[in-house]
Amino acid sequence: MAELSRRSLLRGTVGTGAAGALAALAAGCGVPAAYVAPADRAVPDRSASDRRLTFANWPLYIDVDERDKQRRPTLEAFERHTGISVTYTEEINDNDEFFGKISPALMNRRPTGRDLIVVSDWMCGRFVRLGWVQEMDRARQPHVARHLDPLLRTPHFDPGRKHSVPWQSGITGIAYNRRKLGREIQHTADLWKDDLRGRVTLLAGLDESFAMLMQGDGVDITRWTETDFHRMTERIRRLVDRKHIRRFTGNDYIKDLASGDVLAAQAYSGDVIQLKADNPDIEFVVPQEGAELWAESLMIPGRAEHKHNAEQLIDFYYRPEIAAELALWVNYVCPVPAARDILASAKDEERAALAEDPLVFPDGALRKRLAIARDITSKERPAFAKEWNGIVGL
Repeated sequence: MAELSRRSLLRGTVGTGAAGALAALAAGCGVPAAYVAPADRAVPDRSASDRRLTFANWPLYIDVDERDKQRRPTLEAFERHTGISVTYTEEINDNDEFFGKISPALMNRRPTGRDLIVVSDWMCGRFVRLGWVQEMDRARQPHVARHLDPLLRTPHFDPGRKHSVPWQSGITGIAYNRRKLGREIQHTADLWKDDLRGRVTLLAGLDESFAMLMQGDGVDITRWTETDFHRMTERIRRLVDRKHIRRFTGNDYIKDLASGDVLAAQAYSGDVIQLKADNPDIEFVVPQEGAELWAESLMIPGRAEHKHNAEQLIDFYYRPEIAAELALWVNYVCPVPAARDILASAKDEERAALAEDPLVFPDGALRKRLAIARDITSKERPAFAKEWNGIVGL
């Protein structure tokens, strides 16, 4: 169960602190404007003569050797294949915290010391708007061009995925204890029935929670409006006032479900795969109205000194056989659908079974109910976050 803590690190509950601090800095005397123009984002690339790169990622987000936890087999395979040495750091514990950590270098047009980073897509949008990441050369990434899941190719914050490539993806849906609840959940509105009063939780993070809740109201989250947002928050406020919602959570909904204190929870697909292995009564459902498909994505920061090396690593992980190894370990939605065939043909029972798991490789019917939400703009965020956090109690 230790691995289950990884997703809680990604929730970035408030989503405004680092942006507010940055705005204050940018307005101060003698501090350069935060936005970096395209001509100022690159430095002479050292990849040809300096065969290395530094890769910053989240904890528990890559395969490891079960006999030696310090070894990462797919990274070692990349090093053997290319001759490029990788310094891999697990230093990203929160989107906003990491944003604040590297923003002084980026806004002052200096290298961050990292050639590759992974952050949640809503945070990727902030980096893209500020001009803090470099456009990738897809000619150097034929596997990305060929194998990236079509559902993930055109996020609103980065049309054409020119600056970002998904590392892993996932679904925000509903987990529930079918045996203890005694009925199925098929719709978001099923959470508001009387038998779940005080026994349901929602995610505390605005960016993680709002899309599915809007979809429950029939909203197309690819083009939601301010009116849609306020209608959703008013519904949630009434449910809080009636004490229908037990609380708002990070990843701790897992222990609530496991103990039976909570019968249904807004949840992440990857967590439930592992939770269900311990408790077969736990089900994960994508509501009939739909659910959000999200990603954490790889980006190359501005002024990175090993851009071409970083592009090679990204492309390596889009080889179906490598993507399959990573999917087998992390159990989130694989952004490389072709990896499914690799696993399905395996003689190993566990590998073959993963190919049939719709929470790793969504089937056609499920894919029709998944959508990437329009991101919250920088203009909208302060007011929306204030309203949401007032409901959540942050």
